[in-house]
Amino acid sequence: MTLLSSFGRRFGAPVVAAMSVAFVSASESPAATRIERVVSPGGIEAWLVREPAVPLIAFEFAFKGGATHDVAGKEGTANLVSGLLDEGAGDLDAAAFHDRLDAKAIELRFSASHDNLRGSLKTLVENRDEAFELLALAVNRPRFDAEPLERVRQQVLAGIRRKSTSPNTLASEMWWATAFPGHPYGRPVEGSADSVAAVGADDLKAFVGKVVSRDTLKVAVVGDIDAATLAQLLDRVFAGLPKTGQPVAVADAVPQGLGQRQVVELDVPQSVLTFGWPGLLRSDPDFMPAFVLNHILGGGTLSSRLYQEVREKRGLAYSVYSYLMSMDHAGLILGGVSTRNDRAAESLAVIEREVGRLGKDGPSAEELDKAKKYLIGSYALRFDTSGKIAAQLLQIQLDELGIDYIDRRNDLVAAVTLEDVRRVAGRLLLQDMLVTTVGRPVGLGNVGQGG
Repeated sequence: MTLLSSFGRRFGAPVVAAMSVAFVSASESPAATRIERVVSPGGIEAWLVREPAVPLIAFEFAFKGGATHDVAGKEGTANLVSGLLDEGAGDLDAAAFHDRLDAKAIELRFSASHDNLRGSLKTLVENRDEAFELLALAVNRPRFDAEPLERVRQQVLAGIRRKSTSPNTLASEMWWATAFPGHPYGRPVEGSADSVAAVGADDLKAFVGKVVSRDTLKVAVVGDIDAATLAQLLDRVFAGLPKTGQPVAVADAVPQGLGQRQVVELDVPQSVLTFGWPGLLRSDPDFMPAFVLNHILGGGTLSSRLYQEVREKRGLAYSVYSYLMSMDHAGLILGGVSTRNDRAAESLAVIEREVGRLGKDGPSAEELDKAKKYLIGSYALRFDTSGKIAAQLLQIQLDELGIDYIDRRNDLVAAVTLEDVRRVAGRLLLQDMLVTTVGRPVGLGNVGQGG
């Protein structure tokens, strides 16, 4: 499929929505910064935070459809595409393309997840036109030449070989493969050595044809740029893309293998455990209570239940954690711990007991109050750079939370009640978990199917 560049096109005036939202500041009061919804003459929408005090533009965008759109047997295609979009485009080969980026200190990156293909552009305002010209070439006219394809392929293969001896990667990949057999989520985004070797330039072009289109595009922009200028740049970069792609139907899924204990023997001094069970989609009405609940369980602070029970009271591990992971087609609660081989069984028993206790009894009022204060007070730290702000705005769009979400978010956290959290704890935490372990764990063996 040939994607035509839209350079040189000129359209009429942009549409700037009257609706905007005040940013939260560290003190929770509205700051002067506002989010504008900009719609270009060509119909491309972006959320813009104008910040003239810093001569920088941070431009984040994403297309729905990532590794879930890889063809069976050619897993890793989306990842290779993300590594090659800036390796030559239009009339510029890889070296010439990189030379132009480097000459203007332009940062252009792409990445792939299971659900999305993302791009990120950062440039000084004085280099804006050059930066967006190169971005438009990369998005509309990627070359996928033989030399960079083989070079990037070898880099990916080297990474896969390194990960094949990493206990953390082995435990994680075994968890996903067991939880989602036959589903795209069960396959690593990077693919396998065999599947990556099978991907050719035609496969990369076919993936772009399926995914890179205007209908699923989300854009977030922060920096010294006004709405009218942004509107023209949006059309310059994206108006030449197909209106619709060729989406692949991906089934909703719940993790399988609950109650199983899978062990991979590896001669290392510590065992690495990955554990998880069903969680919530981002659209679930119980998501915010679950978010607060997870913070209490193992959300990364020194006061979490898992940290206190596993590390502080028993010294079983340096770190233990849990987190919510809401994907497009599955919601999960995941966690992990690394511990001495001879204390792996004890560590897992403590984790399971604490998860069950929190599920049965819920948290205390004091725990809830502390969690809410932390989550509200720390929220502003997600917005301390232009790049972070743009990334947050992009994720809010992907999650379909609304342009006023930042203004509402802390109120949503504050509104979570003890009854809410206890109800959600009973819904989520009284489930069997799937556990995968890599190492020489004493007292742990394969249990359940596949054991």
